[in-house]
Amino acid sequence: MDKGFEVLHQVVKTANRRHKVLTSNVANADTPGYKAKDVRFGSLLKKEVKLLTTDPKHMGGGSQAEVNGQIQERQNPSWGDKNNVELNVEVAKMTENALTHDAALKILGSKIKMYKNAIRGR
Repeated sequence: MDKGFEVLHQVVKTANRRHKVLTSNVANADTPGYKAKDVRFGSLLKKEVKLLTTDPKHMGGGSQAEVNGQIQERQNPSWGDKNNVELNVEVAKMTENALTHDAALKILGSKIKMYKNAIRGR
């Protein structure tokens, strides 16, 4: 069908995985030695959608080495008990992730609606 469905599917799937990781961070906020983790997927779209540059002055797609959609330990400073979870940071990341997830679902719904209308002939 349309590559957009696959990209949106990847965004929703990765947002779900990231939500699980972030809630695990919150649950382990008081666990000595726990290291906060995150799933980075900001460049997931760059990996999925190949941008064509038609002029050497155009901006490039950037490095893709930083993103693999896998869980990564966060390298921020830790407290005295070697735990580096900051609740306010985790809540902010969960909010950002929820917005990304909801936006992807809304766009996916719009694409489905467009296809339905096209099939009906409207």
